[in-house]
Amino acid sequence: MTTIKVNASRKYEVLIGRGLLADCNELIGKATKARKFAVISDDNVSPLYAEKITEALRAGGSEAELFTFPHGEASKCSDTLNRIYGFLAKNHFTRSDAIVAVGGGVTGDMAGYAAATYLRGMDFIQIPTSLLAQVDSSVGGKTAIDIPEGKNLVGAFKQPNLVICDIDTLETLPRDFLIDGMGEVVKYGMIKSKELFDILSSHNIGNIMEVMEDIIIRCVSIKRDVVEADEFDKGERMLLNFGHTLGHSIEQFYNYTGISHGRAVAKGMELITEIAEKKQMCREGLAEELVGCLEKYELKISVEPSTEQLGGACLNDKKRAGGSISVIICSDVGASSPVKMTVEDFLGFLK
Repeated sequence: MTTIKVNASRKYEVLIGRGLLADCNELIGKATKARKFAVISDDNVSPLYAEKITEALRAGGSEAELFTFPHGEASKCSDTLNRIYGFLAKNHFTRSDAIVAVGGGVTGDMAGYAAATYLRGMDFIQIPTSLLAQVDSSVGGKTAIDIPEGKNLVGAFKQPNLVICDIDTLETLPRDFLIDGMGEVVKYGMIKSKELFDILSSHNIGNIMEVMEDIIIRCVSIKRDVVEADEFDKGERMLLNFGHTLGHSIEQFYNYTGISHGRAVAKGMELITEIAEKKQMCREGLAEELVGCLEKYELKISVEPSTEQLGGACLNDKKRAGGSISVIICSDVGASSPVKMTVEDFLGFLK
């Protein structure tokens, strides 16, 4: 097991290894004084892991209640959040109790936002079971829900008490979910690590599990460093949004059901890099190199809307500040920076 310590406003550990869920009761017990837990999961993950975790907590002498909601990005909304609040109230949860998120990014965001806001804050444990959640969304404290006007527009910062990344859970992932998670993995290579990008370029979706533990450790370490430097997204943390500005617009265009998050981010990275290369803002040939890597993980996709159409939706993006928006540009593999543009310049950039 590898332990990565995150020194944010709350200090916590990210545990990465195999077979960790077998010791979840002991690991959680060390991270919180709570002895009553609300286990939150979706209907795909619940029968695989959440039900067993709930029983393990009960067997260890704690109270535990399980809440399950329909899987998918469409559930990441105020209706589901209000159902979670109702569940917590009906089961008499207090501020001294804790929420345990078991699942992918949607579950972590929903449960984390509930933990940040119910009774003004409860302890929070992340047990990510998808690749996307293990390498990205479970670490760093961002929680949010979607509204019709855009993705992740309503949320709060809530650092967890503990993150348990059991790599064995990835073995039950459908192939599509593994592909989806690789979109975020490629992002980490592009923004911060040529070494990681080279590892990805020398593998493919068929054999990437052979080096998955190393990849997760690298991604979490990068995110740890960025979060410690800029926990509340005022500067360097913006780099983690590479591909997300257009990616979120793509997800919104398809009503959060047509194209998954990782694929949308991959397309966003591709489009931004192609435009940046045409405008001589990055190394010649970088877009082709990026696309070559994306193709190895079946992340090269086509979308219906034009970049101009996507640009209009970006005006509600949370990375906008007043009359400007920060766009993340990679000048080369492993080298990224935010470029601040006026809204007018940004829309012109996309043309």
